Amino acid sequence: MKNSKNSDEGSEQQANKKLKTSPDVSDQEDQSDQDDLISTLELQKDLKAKIAKNPFLKKETKRLIVVLENANLETVKVGKTYELLNCDRHKQYIIKHKKDPSDCRPDILHQCLLMLFDSPLNRANLLQVYVHTQRNVLIEINPQTRIPRTFERFSGLMVQLLHKLSIRAADTSQKLMKVIKNPITDHLPVGCPKYTMSFHADKVENVSEFAKNHPIDQPVVVVIGSMAKGSVDVSYTDKMLSISNYPLSAAITCSKFCTAFEDKWNVL
Repeated sequence: MKNSKNSDEGSEQQANKKLKTSPDVSDQEDQSDQDDLISTLELQKDLKAKIAKNPFLKKETKRLIVVLENANLETVKVGKTYELLNCDRHKQYIIKHKKDPSDCRPDILHQCLLMLFDSPLNRANLLQVYVHTQRNVLIEINPQTRIPRTFERFSGLMVQLLHKLSIRAADTSQKLMKVIKNPITDHLPVGCPKYTMSFHADKVENVSEFAKNHPIDQPVVVVIGSMAKGSVDVSYTDKMLSISNYPLSAAITCSKFCTAFEDKWNVL
């Protein structure tokens, strides 16, 4: 009897020890819920901080966001100075380094930027432009920027931007152009629709109807290739879109989208 009693006491002590050392399932679930809540709060805090720095990140702010993808921006050293590589001016360099001349067309980006920043949509502060180069450099351009009219001056400005990482307005601290951190998705509004322009999309949509059917107070992202040939391949867009039965230049595509959303938002 005595041995039996001691055995029972030992079993009880072992059971109590297990209860103390093994966490309760409900405690584990509570801890998991608490961790999820902390993670959500941290994400919300991070998003608020980003919105504070860039008010355009608010989903409610309607505007057309254009991402000019695969832009040809590369500098080359000529003598003691740097120049923007282009197929007309640097033929010997292109041959020597076995480059494709079609990958040396910064004039395409220049045409697009002139078209975009001259538009009434931009003057109405309803346009936002990003440039993503073939060399994975991401550039944000202030809507108040005046794009140089001549390609020579534009080239000089791009060389300065790529080397100094920002361009400031004269006599002010305001940055007109600046190199920003990748990926582009960190700078786009949360939850807004994103489209890639492609001649090979399943069907052709009228750009005016496309703009008309878009929610009036919601931003929209359009990714347009600013290169001579090839197609845009990005993973962050929702759908491929074609707006013509014919291949369009990047500048004409920019113009058609600006005109469509000017009509939608009654920008005269």
